[in-house]
Amino acid sequence: MTPIRQSPFSQSDLDRIAEAVRAAESITSGEIVPYFVNQSDEYSVAHWRGGVALAAIALIVPLLVQVLSKTWLAFGILELSGTLVFAFLLGVVLVRAIPSFRRMMAGHALMDHHVSRRASLAFLSEEVFKTSERTGILIFLSFFERRVVVLGDIGINAKVEKGEWDALVRTIVTSVKDGKPVDGLVDAIRQCGQLLRQRGVERRRDDTDELNDSLRIG
Repeated sequence: MTPIRQSPFSQSDLDRIAEAVRAAESITSGEIVPYFVNQSDEYSVAHWRGGVALAAIALIVPLLVQVLSKTWLAFGILELSGTLVFAFLLGVVLVRAIPSFRRMMAGHALMDHHVSRRASLAFLSEEVFKTSERTGILIFLSFFERRVVVLGDIGINAKVEKGEWDALVRTIVTSVKDGKPVDGLVDAIRQCGQLLRQRGVERRRDDTDELNDSLRIG
């Protein structure tokens, strides 16, 4: 199963998310921007790593068999080369076909880097900073990596500590793993509104909706 290439959200899902944003913003002056991408990078390096890993296994296993069993395996240079090439190509195919294997070959550090970078670009492209009191907040979900980044503008960061978003992040990640990304986003948006109100980012009497409430799909 390859990572999805189209939005997994139906129109009713999009409506639920937009309504959750409106409800959350009715109790806070924060402007919540949910953003979804299928994946933050193609991770071409994961294909090479997968190919090399299987080729290494194809090389090491016969050597171990010979050493441990003292059985001579009659492999010529052509047979060995063919085996290694086949194993390499199989590794590449498995990386493309199995998301969990691709995540393993990409590695946590690389995925963290690309998701963080993609979230920062989304913050700028959606102009989350463009509010009168700098109270915009981005909730960024990268589906393939199963990672969530919450980025607040300076008006948010002055009142909410970075670690206070952890519960919100866990809510979405758990829901994605359970195959319920919409439920996770809706619940997280609700939590976001409550947290902002608790931290004093209260709705003003003259508050207006400065950023669109809909889910952005990158």
